[in-house]
Amino acid sequence: MEKIILGAGCFWGVQFYFDQIPGVVNTRVGYSGGHVKNPTYEEVCSHNTGHAEVVEVEYDGNKVSNETILKQFFRMHDPTQLNRQGPDIGDNYRSVIFYTTDNQKSIADKVALECQKKLKNPIVTQIERASDFYEAEEYHQKYSERTGRGMCHIPYGPVA
Repeated sequence: MEKIILGAGCFWGVQFYFDQIPGVVNTRVGYSGGHVKNPTYEEVCSHNTGHAEVVEVEYDGNKVSNETILKQFFRMHDPTQLNRQGPDIGDNYRSVIFYTTDNQKSIADKVALECQKKLKNPIVTQIERASDFYEAEEYHQKYSERTGRGMCHIPYGPVA
């Protein structure tokens, strides 16, 4: 199993999206990339912790490649928007890839370059080595799956 941590706006819909990809075995929403230990949702939303809302994606590399995961990441949000996705604005909604291996970083750089060729505006997605991941409160886990809400900027329909 491999893990990668991805931020693409509000984590509810991002988690739901990745849960639909065959080969993804587990997802957890949480916070990463900041300077405060064990932040709460309210602290992250205050924009004083530096954390992004993220999804830790655990996947079986024999069933789905890191490249496929990252292509889906770039497909499901607008990587050219700085600190926002859809109606959500703030540094906690930034586009970010927290890689856990050097191979993941190489693939992230490659996929970002391929994606950039198709876009007018520059990609602002940050690509950084993963640091601490703090699991979000239980009521955020599988929120869209449980409630049918919270898809925000995420495209509906089957994962291509």
